[in-house]
Amino acid sequence: MKYVPVIAGVLLGFVFVASGLVVLLKLVPMPPPPEGSAAAHFMAAFGPTGYFTFVKILEVVGGILVAIPRTRNFGLLVLGPIIINILAFHHFVTQGAGLFDPPLLVIVALALYLLWVGRKAFANLINTRAVKQ
Repeated sequence: MKYVPVIAGVLLGFVFVASGLVVLLKLVPMPPPPEGSAAAHFMAAFGPTGYFTFVKILEVVGGILVAIPRTRNFGLLVLGPIIINILAFHHFVTQGAGLFDPPLLVIVALALYLLWVGRKAFANLINTRAVKQ
């Protein structure tokens, strides 16, 4: 049972490193979204600005950090907003299309599991007791 978080971290890290490198290195041409759709407008707004390059670099860095057990929690802090953004994109921009796709559900499940396993380390971030000075 102690190897399950290691396997989950490596899997989640691999997904983000692979998806980030595919886009950064232009290994596979990305199909354009349907003309005139909300997704096409979203991509037209953020594509030329360098926003996606920045996000993909963070995905690669976060994926590497999550795959290493010692830096896993920091990697989750990097990948957390990206995962939330992916969910928000599917919910708001595509009106729920792809929100329940198995790959996305696996990513969310792995991230939530790793967050649960490391919950004691994250507890200090939300400590509500006042710090004595």
